[in-house]
Amino acid sequence: MSTARTSAVALHGVSASLVEVEADLGNGIPGFVLLGLPDASLSEARERIKAAARNSGIPLANRKLTVNLSPATLPKYGSAFDLAIVIAALAADQQLFASASTLYMAELGLDGTLRPVPGVLPAVQLARAHGLDQVIVAEENGAEARLVGGVEVIALRHLGQVMAFCGAAKDQITTYLRHRPPQSANQTGGHAVGAAADEVDLGLVNGQQEARLALELAAAGGHHLIMVGPAGAGKTMLAKCLPTIMPPLDDLQALEATAVHSITRGGAGELDQLQRTPPFVAPHHTASRSALIGGGTAQLIPGAITRAHHGILFLDEAAQFHTGVLDALRQPIEEGYINLARIRGHQRLPARFQLIMASNPCPCGKNFGTGTGCTCTPMARRRYFARLSGPILDRVDLQVRVNPVPQAQLLNSAPNESSAQVRERVVATRARSQARLGKFSIACNAQIPTQILKNELDYPARTRAALEQLATRRGLSARAIHRLLRVAWTVADQQEHTAPTADDLAIAGHLRQNLESS
Repeated sequence: MSTARTSAVALHGVSASLVEVEADLGNGIPGFVLLGLPDASLSEARERIKAAARNSGIPLANRKLTVNLSPATLPKYGSAFDLAIVIAALAADQQLFASASTLYMAELGLDGTLRPVPGVLPAVQLARAHGLDQVIVAEENGAEARLVGGVEVIALRHLGQVMAFCGAAKDQITTYLRHRPPQSANQTGGHAVGAAADEVDLGLVNGQQEARLALELAAAGGHHLIMVGPAGAGKTMLAKCLPTIMPPLDDLQALEATAVHSITRGGAGELDQLQRTPPFVAPHHTASRSALIGGGTAQLIPGAITRAHHGILFLDEAAQFHTGVLDALRQPIEEGYINLARIRGHQRLPARFQLIMASNPCPCGKNFGTGTGCTCTPMARRRYFARLSGPILDRVDLQVRVNPVPQAQLLNSAPNESSAQVRERVVATRARSQARLGKFSIACNAQIPTQILKNELDYPARTRAALEQLATRRGLSARAIHRLLRVAWTVADQQEHTAPTADDLAIAGHLRQNLESS
């Protein structure tokens, strides 16, 4: 036969689709035609494949080669199809055998080297779901592919090795590999997932007891948090401490977070473990709307909120972000995903993140306490903080002011509670909430649906009366009332109460301050 088929994977956003690579050798003017809506990098695969096959010892036949990527109506992007195409082409020429139950996923160098590509983890998951029993990837992607069980992973360094595995005559394959030493662990660059390079221990933070309590409740209940205070008060340091006190991700969360990381990291470094630490994503305040929520025209690319899935999205200098950028977060905060609609297609990207914001109270940053050091006009202060719109602040559970620590306390050498100590309490608090919410399949208090919050979870009449008084006095919206009650449940779990008391509600109300009057 002059036709052959192999399997590959097309990535779109954070989803994967199985692609059948069909190769046909026909009579006519020699040439290489690639069909199936390839992008520019995939169209260039023709020259990479020709050179790689020739330098591996088995050149492509000098005939008319037609390669179709099916389904033909699905756009294809990237260089991960190289290996599947070359194996299908050589199998069509009967130089080797291509198994229909094997997934091929690697980029080819001109010398035949197999290079790593992004998205291997979701690709192997898809292969397992479709009943494929083997996956061939580049050596650097081997550890990542083995994170998925139930599939045999074959990690190789060179196209010649793949040819030999597929039954090609060994006397034809070039001996290039003999002269190329294997890469060491340092050369491959093992990648520890989830650990922030600039993690800060909470023990380094002096004072700020109120902000520390808010941070602990945010970690225990998954609540959104905003801290407003002058420059140098410790807002950014506190936010960077949050990953160090949060519980580890469970198996499903870790697999989803690692799959997103596999697609968005660009294939750099070796991914050899699941992401157990919640991801920490901190885009600069000049980030565009597309950079934050995702976008693109021909290809929809995940944004920062998707990279922060099951983790933390930290917006430092939040009032410096463009208003339209922040307002784009409204729907993802509520739903846990983002629907991106473009003329060429729609994508639903996961975005179950925890929003942490930090902001100065005014342009000069000195509007705290009596405000005597502030040089801003009242109009400038209102205009500055008005960038944080009411609907966004309404969705933030914990809102606290962070004032400067007195110098004597700042220079105090007495030890503070470390992240490890706080994390023990957070894990215990989360366990108590899980004992109550496990039957509803809810991860944390911040994710309790309104229906369950109102109809399934009981709290004392005194607490209900206190909530009504607090809501009336502050003029809280329905959303704010429900968010306040969710925080009260987290306080109750921390205090080992079976239901929120009036005191628990008072703590939750105190940690939802009116920042607009800062």
